[in-house]
Amino acid sequence: MRILGLSAFYHDSAAALVEDGRIVAAAQEERFTRRKHDSGYPAGAIAACLAQAGAPLDEVDRVVFYDKPFLKFERLLETALSFAPRGFGSFALAAPVWIKEKLFQKDLLRRRLTASAPAVDWNERLLFAEHHQSHAASAFYPSPFPEAVVLTMDGVGEWATTSVGIGRGTELTIEREIHFPHSLGLLYSAFTHHLGFRVNSGEYKVMGLAPYGEPRYAAAILEHLVDLKRDGSFRLDLSFFDYCTGFRMTNRRFESLFGGPARRPEEALTRREVDLAASVQAVVEEVVLRLTRSLREETGIPRLCLAGGVALNSVANGKVLRDGKFADLWVQPAAGDAGGALGAALVAAHRLFGAPRAIAGGNSAGRPRDAEGRRRGGGPVLAGAGRGEGPDGMPDGMPDGMQGAFLGPEYSEEEIVAALRAAGARYEVLAEAALIESTAAALASGRAAGWFQGRMEFGPRALGNRSILADPRSPTMQRTLNLKIKRRESFRPFAPSVPRSEVGDWFDFDGASPYMALVVPVHPGRRSRDPGAETLPPDFTDDSGDDFASRLGPRRRPRSEIPAVTHVDGSARVQTVHEETNPRFHALLKAFGEKTGCPVLVNTSFNVRGEPIVCSPEDALRCFLGAGLDLLVIGDCFLRREEQDPSLFREEHAASFAPD
Repeated sequence: MRILGLSAFYHDSAAALVEDGRIVAAAQEERFTRRKHDSGYPAGAIAACLAQAGAPLDEVDRVVFYDKPFLKFERLLETALSFAPRGFGSFALAAPVWIKEKLFQKDLLRRRLTASAPAVDWNERLLFAEHHQSHAASAFYPSPFPEAVVLTMDGVGEWATTSVGIGRGTELTIEREIHFPHSLGLLYSAFTHHLGFRVNSGEYKVMGLAPYGEPRYAAAILEHLVDLKRDGSFRLDLSFFDYCTGFRMTNRRFESLFGGPARRPEEALTRREVDLAASVQAVVEEVVLRLTRSLREETGIPRLCLAGGVALNSVANGKVLRDGKFADLWVQPAAGDAGGALGAALVAAHRLFGAPRAIAGGNSAGRPRDAEGRRRGGGPVLAGAGRGEGPDGMPDGMPDGMQGAFLGPEYSEEEIVAALRAAGARYEVLAEAALIESTAAALASGRAAGWFQGRMEFGPRALGNRSILADPRSPTMQRTLNLKIKRRESFRPFAPSVPRSEVGDWFDFDGASPYMALVVPVHPGRRSRDPGAETLPPDFTDDSGDDFASRLGPRRRPRSEIPAVTHVDGSARVQTVHEETNPRFHALLKAFGEKTGCPVLVNTSFNVRGEPIVCSPEDALRCFLGAGLDLLVIGDCFLRREEQDPSLFREEHAASFAPD
């Protein structure tokens, strides 16, 4: 049974293909159109998934869309009536689009599918899942757990904004929900908007900004905005928000409570914005912790799966893990709407057609450390995957169905060479040992490399196949990568990649985290005892008249032995790399460690600000030539910047993408 899942028409369109319950391929449409968060029909992603399977569309048994448009329109209509007459303006604006396009998405999908496979009766083969059902399925079915609590949190689906499910075997039931307009995701997005970042794009900036501030507005949020109960259930005071009745996330009452209007995009950040970011992050963490603690107490089930956009908050995930109430945690790497395409296909595979799950239980024996670096007590932890023998023979933390999230297209050496030749690039082809040696040596000398290998990652994070890599020991590398290469805000942190076998030597964590799903402290023995105040990024200004500048003033020494991946609070969003799922990247980390004594690399996505992660060799070459990278390692081909024809460089590359 071959099932194609689709998400589209809101943000982060994607396609995923499942055969007899096994995930074959998954990709986001933005990677093919080169439009960030593309919401259109995912024609490119569908083609890539079918190509991976070697099957035409007419050999797909079912196509499943990730939510139900009629239920969404019902919410829009009921919200307008509930808030009448204030809600009429937003309804009047949205209704023509819905009536013309979204309400009749079944017809639209059927027409697009018929254009590609006219002989198929798509009335019979086209199905619809519910939004949170798709999210929950994307989290539970690929997980290694035979039984788990499934918590889904996002902005809003049809009606649900938070849902709790129980998965057992191939059964997955949604037990209860919190409904719109009460939404943890929309609360976070409201602050994202107020801080001058784009909703559905800039939430991760708020998360990265938060450690620079103090949560001095958290009490006000809990007193005025969020009625939070002991079990984590909550309601929002809608008088502070405008997303139900108007065209903005917040209103003047919100602005009055928090001391001023929303920051304009690209305006310098002040202490107020930094502290607001810290405050909403603290509140979200508290809500999530209350939810997870109560679910563990209520169900007695020791394993937890997470999905939905809020599950991309890796800081909150790390707090859940360290809280210790759940022994095992698994987070869907494509937790947002793109992952809904995968979940929709899995719902049909397992619930409708009875495909078996290939799962294996397992524990990851990771325990946090105390201030002196000694092991503390506590249960086993699991982040992204666990230990044990997996369904595909994947040991040590990888017994899940996501195959390392390497589910996108790959390119042959012939295709790579053809792209380089067509562009006039100068390169040399190296044997694998020489390629690893040359790359490790260049990185150790302080050079930054674009690294393009194998199948593209599914989800928002580069995991070692479409990555920019650099030396984490450099105290200047974070600024160089942010300002000169990625062309983005200087405060944004970078993730470390480390071999699974060595993660406990560098971080206060000794489990598996293959998907960068959680933030953990850097090992106490690797952190500076007195790093002094932090460098003031150029994004910040001091108009507070207090100690803001001193807290962010000139830094006397690095925060840790790996300052380029150590955030201001001593934390890092760690990725453990496993030889079984990514042998070449694993070998590079080992080689770098042999040269430097540090088996850790900076790993950030291969793109510039506003650009989707590179997909094809042509994308990689354009970004290499336009972003100021020193090296491009693409397949077996090794390119040095200084050897390229200067006429190939494209300084306007970053300017061709709208800021995210």
